[in-house]
Amino acid sequence: MANIYDLQRYGRVLFLLLSAGVVVLFLYFSNNLVTDLSAQERERMEIWADATKALVDQTMFSDEESPASKFLSSITERNNNIPVLLVDENDIILQQRNFDLPEPDDSSNINVQDFTQRNQKFLQERLAELKGTHNKIAIEIAPEVSYYLYYEDSKLLKRLSYYPYIQLLVMLAFVAVVYFAVLSTKKAEQNKVWVGLSKETAHQLGTPISSLMAWTELLESLGVDSETVAEMDKDVNRLNTIASRFSKIGSKPQMELESLNHVVEQASEYMRSRISQRIKFALHLTPDNPQVMASAPLFEWVMENLIKNAVDAMEGSGSITVTTAVNSHGTPYVEVSDTGRGIPRKRQKTVFTPGYTTKKRGWGLGLTLAKRIIEQYHSGKIYVASSEPGRGTTFRIDLPRA
Repeated sequence: MANIYDLQRYGRVLFLLLSAGVVVLFLYFSNNLVTDLSAQERERMEIWADATKALVDQTMFSDEESPASKFLSSITERNNNIPVLLVDENDIILQQRNFDLPEPDDSSNINVQDFTQRNQKFLQERLAELKGTHNKIAIEIAPEVSYYLYYEDSKLLKRLSYYPYIQLLVMLAFVAVVYFAVLSTKKAEQNKVWVGLSKETAHQLGTPISSLMAWTELLESLGVDSETVAEMDKDVNRLNTIASRFSKIGSKPQMELESLNHVVEQASEYMRSRISQRIKFALHLTPDNPQVMASAPLFEWVMENLIKNAVDAMEGSGSITVTTAVNSHGTPYVEVSDTGRGIPRKRQKTVFTPGYTTKKRGWGLGLTLAKRIIEQYHSGKIYVASSEPGRGTTFRIDLPRA
């Protein structure tokens, strides 16, 4: 059965799929709009071409001032937005409309010939560009005599052709803002729930822990073996430490200058006495003994989580090695290695996400909390340094030197 984190992931995937569908739908309609306008401009240019042919026929065989000629001229002159070039078979430009010709550099001293040549050169360059497009219409003026009409998209169509891309960017930005806003809101709500749950757990543990402390004192007064009572005291104190940790969740921990070796050794020794004797436990501490700013209770919690995970991964037998060292850049680090079943490569980046677990019980929060403690409170980094299925895994914690 899917847990709450799986359902949230499915919800995010569904939201992204729906958003992608909306974006595709908008782009589809926008593209159709541009295509329809392009087809309409093509039809207008075909009418312009027919009017040009008819106008040539009128001027050749009748009066240029006839009503028919005036009507045909009005058709060609009404094109005020589509750039048009009319050329003969030798690419000599016969007519142009709606091109933004270059302005003269100095209007007070215009060389008409140079200005005309410059305009001709500009139009010839545009003609060469238009020959590489489909915006061409042949006009048969007479047998074996043809003119050619070349045209560009109007300014409106050019602007609309960019509209789908602008719309895509706007839609993506909108989806991203909504997605991260919802995600941040959910995370804030989850954090409040976890903080409240943790503090309530610590509060509820307080009463039985106090009672257990009283019982150990009573057992000692009744003459129960002192070593047995001492071991019980250790576990009761441990429960008290755990309750204290839960009570501090949601509050910024107090960071103090600590010996990395000492903190790691404390956590390791506590776990060493509580794991199966079939598991070999080795502790290697660096002689450098680097000093770090840390919250000892929280850092020990991280170490215990890593060691517990290593024990679970080995299923009863194997070896665990805890190492402290300093790399070539002077950065202190801790490694917890095991000889367990390992983590597949595709899972190594998801082991720190809430809900990830290979155990039948548990919520999969151990490594998530460990990552938060190390990265947010200790300004460090925790990651899978190496892992090979069937041979084991090494987790590493990098910490800034104090």
